[in-house]
Amino acid sequence: MASSSATPPSEPASYSTMEKDVEAIGAHCQYAFCNQLDFLPFRCESCRATYCLDHRTETAHKCPHAGEWAAARRKAQDLTLSSNGSRSGGKPTLYTGTQCSHTSCKTYINTLNSVGVPCPTCNRQYCLKHRLREEHACSTLVPIGAVPSSNATQAQRMEKAKAALGRLRVWGKEKQKTILPKPKQSTAASRIVALNALRKTAKGDDKIPQEKRIYVHVEAEANTTTSKLPRADFWFSRDWSVGRMLDAAAKGLQVQNMNNHGGGEEEKLRVYHVEGGRMLDFGEKMADIVVDGNTLVLLRGVGPVMTDLDKT
Repeated sequence: MASSSATPPSEPASYSTMEKDVEAIGAHCQYAFCNQLDFLPFRCESCRATYCLDHRTETAHKCPHAGEWAAARRKAQDLTLSSNGSRSGGKPTLYTGTQCSHTSCKTYINTLNSVGVPCPTCNRQYCLKHRLREEHACSTLVPIGAVPSSNATQAQRMEKAKAALGRLRVWGKEKQKTILPKPKQSTAASRIVALNALRKTAKGDDKIPQEKRIYVHVEAEANTTTSKLPRADFWFSRDWSVGRMLDAAAKGLQVQNMNNHGGGEEEKLRVYHVEGGRMLDFGEKMADIVVDGNTLVLLRGVGPVMTDLDKT
């Protein structure tokens, strides 16, 4: 007699115990030439017959409907996933499935075996292998939903950048006339008075130590930006980068800052140093390029184009 002490496996199986379906007298195995009485018989989920411990599997009793339980289980899982929006029932095809957006990849994504990873930059979905931006050459792709810039638009941006730079250069020279030392004995004293007045009106982070502060005038260029405050006086840390200073200045002038939101160059803010007569790089250190009393200008939409133009 087959032992009834065996514990059924925890993973899905083609058979189930019948301890609630039979009385204490047990049931006979229905496999040919066996007919063994088992007090803990098993039911085959494919052919629905009763078997002992030795013949409980489809292979052991040579089930005529082998695999039907597995097919029914897969169908139920597919219906569940379909109702949750994961994927439609059945094996994905070119017409019903979603492939990885990489040009040379044919992997179906958003399935049980392969998840889809969206790229926030180009707005496409990729398999795990091509999920990184370097793997699918993201920098060369036009984001889905974005309108490609035409040559006319690029030319307009170039003209706008040149005009803005020309105005800044003229404006900067006028500013320098009032900032640069004049051949008078009272010039040094007047500069000290102006710097003291700047320190009284300037605002900034109180956590920055006095010896680390650098006091500057900051203005928002009216033709490319919109701000609630056209200009103001601030102090920043000498150890800060230009990029960090720009974030703080934009917040102080209440200028919309899209630099950290992945937008295009037409939305990014840049910093123009009046005394230096050039655009500043985000990674430059304030202490290396700016001194007390200097003037910085925030511009939008001039981007790398201005970096090249201000050298000409």
